[in-house]
Amino acid sequence: MSVTSAGADSRPSRWRAGAGRLVAGTALLTAVALLPWLSGTDPALSVLRARSADADPTPAQLTLVREQLGLDEGPFTHLVQWLGGLPRGDAGTSWVSGEPVLPQVTTAFAVSLTLMLGALVVTVAVAALICARTLHLGSRRQLRQGRAGTMAAVLAALPKFLLASLLATVCGVWLGWFPSSGWAGPMAMVLPALALGVPSGAVIGSLLDQSLPAAFQEPWARTWHAYGFSPGHIARHALRRTLAGVLPQLLPSVVALVGGAVAVEKIFNIPGLGRLALDAAIAQDLPPLQTATLALVLLGVAAGLLIQALRRALLGPALRDGALPALHPPSLPRPRSLPWVIGFCTVTLLTLVVAGLLRDPLQVDTAARLLPPSAAHPLGTDSLGRDLLARLGHGALRTAGVALAVTVVSVVLGLLLGMATQVGAGLTEVVSTLPAVLAGLLTTAVTGPSVWGAALAVCVVAWSPYAAQTAALLEQERASGHMLASISFGAGLRYLVRHHYLPAVLPSVLRNALLRLPTTVLVLASLGFLGLGEQPPTPEWGRLLSENQPYVELAPWTVLGPACALVLLSVLAVSGAASGRGRSRSRTGSKRRTEMQTYSPA
Repeated sequence: MSVTSAGADSRPSRWRAGAGRLVAGTALLTAVALLPWLSGTDPALSVLRARSADADPTPAQLTLVREQLGLDEGPFTHLVQWLGGLPRGDAGTSWVSGEPVLPQVTTAFAVSLTLMLGALVVTVAVAALICARTLHLGSRRQLRQGRAGTMAAVLAALPKFLLASLLATVCGVWLGWFPSSGWAGPMAMVLPALALGVPSGAVIGSLLDQSLPAAFQEPWARTWHAYGFSPGHIARHALRRTLAGVLPQLLPSVVALVGGAVAVEKIFNIPGLGRLALDAAIAQDLPPLQTATLALVLLGVAAGLLIQALRRALLGPALRDGALPALHPPSLPRPRSLPWVIGFCTVTLLTLVVAGLLRDPLQVDTAARLLPPSAAHPLGTDSLGRDLLARLGHGALRTAGVALAVTVVSVVLGLLLGMATQVGAGLTEVVSTLPAVLAGLLTTAVTGPSVWGAALAVCVVAWSPYAAQTAALLEQERASGHMLASISFGAGLRYLVRHHYLPAVLPSVLRNALLRLPTTVLVLASLGFLGLGEQPPTPEWGRLLSENQPYVELAPWTVLGPACALVLLSVLAVSGAASGRGRSRSRTGSKRRTEMQTYSPA
């Protein structure tokens, strides 16, 4: 088997990827069309309540609405009629307002797309700051120590809606630097773009910072440095080498903000597509919900194709010809401060949890509402006078357990679908832009509101970052010389998965999962806040943040405890992974070097 044919055979055929996109998009639009009939709630009742919340619908009014909207005809008739009108530029009229849907969706999509581009600029800037040290030292052959990624973990753990509230209060209201509400001019985009872009940039920057040391250890980098190439020239090519593996993360991290930035859009009163889709889903207003979902699907497919083209341009002919060298991280020593960071986070988190378990999380004292931290209430009280330390401690196990279970399931699904590139190529692009809230509405319509129903909804969408990352890394691994040498020597699929695929993919995917663990907690909380997940008064960290977010300006201590707990959990997870990664590299470094010498092309 030739190298060229092996590289060509490793790519999924275009028609299969296109069929995957078509099937995934059709399935999603069909599920959306079934939402009013799956929810168990009379669609006519939801529409009437959305039209007039104070009115008490009568049976005659409900019958009239059913006749007007043709609800008795069933969902598939409505879906066919809606699809038939799209070629004519007719997306139907809103069941609630009676206005044409297409102008509403077009305007909201333009707003969200503009906000996404602003968040992308912030994401790139934050990612550049995080990996600037590694670029500077690596290009000069001075990289002597690994990084724990503590700062990136802190930034990635920041809740977007909490960061948005703080920015709106401090920079918008107190200082008056930027508008705190509305969408009028470029200045109104600064604060929401920061709220969305900082956590996303921390994730992208951390993944890039993890991959760069391996690029600087490649033979070309050592040779160029010996021949006197400038550090900037070496840094640019190392960035090009590693960016291809991280680039697919832009799809679920940044592009998904078009439909998933609902909380930030509400805080800043931005008329974006996420708010439109959520309001339509709650009101069961089918035409705008279907049109918004179609716009998200088309955006995901277009962005996926663009990112794929950029990746292939960055990797060049080596990817096509199967001559791409594999990236093997060097065995860098751990930072000396890493054990102290792990110890501090562990002791602090255990102290908060144990102290909270000794208190009653459900005791309500209306005379002690929003009290600041004191000896009686170390973290203060919430709006009902409940002790925040008690609720933090009692919610620790449930929060961490459910989020960890969701993360494990999502990682496994992402690995499986990422490895099955012919099946998952189009599916990943479609699901990447699906808002978790919409997935929650579709899932709980069948399962009912519960913590495990919300967990299932998050699993439906949370696997896409890991699938995109797995597919990108596998494409590079399959085009490497030692991989093709193993195939030529008769290696089977089981050997390739165990000795090539998993070692090339698993470390990066696991670090990505640990960075996204706080985000999983917050997504579960947002579903619970909408009545789709964990129900009150059960204590849960994400719910504590959602419930107390309106009191950030008046009583900031109400969100300080759970926010710090999320940051500690994220730093502990990432630091523990860095510690384990350092030990694993030291044990397997000689084995990988031997393997590269055996299979590297002449």
